[in-house]
Amino acid sequence: MQNDVAHRRLRELILDGTYPPGVRLTEVDAAATLEMSRTPVREALRALAADGLVRTTGRGAVVVALDPDDLEDAYQVRAALEALTAETAATRQRAGRIAPADLAALRDLAIVTADVTREGRLAEAVGLNRRFHRRIAELAGNAIALRTLDRVWDQIQVSTLRSLQPAVRHAHVSAQHDELLSAIVDGRAEDAGRIARLHVLDTRATAQETAPRA
Repeated sequence: MQNDVAHRRLRELILDGTYPPGVRLTEVDAAATLEMSRTPVREALRALAADGLVRTTGRGAVVVALDPDDLEDAYQVRAALEALTAETAATRQRAGRIAPADLAALRDLAIVTADVTREGRLAEAVGLNRRFHRRIAELAGNAIALRTLDRVWDQIQVSTLRSLQPAVRHAHVSAQHDELLSAIVDGRAEDAGRIARLHVLDTRATAQETAPRA
């Protein structure tokens, strides 16, 4: 459906910073960009508002970012959910419910993510890092947790995009990914949950340190 296509494409443009926080999107301009009629764009903007990425204003919308308190809450929710999905994935692995090929693919993704992060390819690294954590959530098999994480991830990504810098602790990040992967592969559910939660909170602390001062 055109509504779904418009929603997906506008979401991508917001997440990659083409439309940063504060930018007003009119139905006319967005329709021209997407080469679509205004009707699917209107519906897409409504869906993005429900996602928490824009605030509708008449015949358009404004891209929004979380304020500092809400951003902190978002990281806390993300930490709790990623701990849950990591723990669940490890439990399913221990029960033999995850295919070896899926674990191998997750390991390959961790390696590529580490390489790209080390090379300072920031935009690509952000996407790969999210894919790594999303894949763990998929392996957990909890659809509600995955949908909620997608929404929280989107809001955090939009809210922190302006402050992103090349990772100064890429070795630490990659080491945590390796620890998390090992815990899941070994079926150590409690360790997997603990490492996942710590990793998210470390990410939040680093974002606070590198955020530009007013």
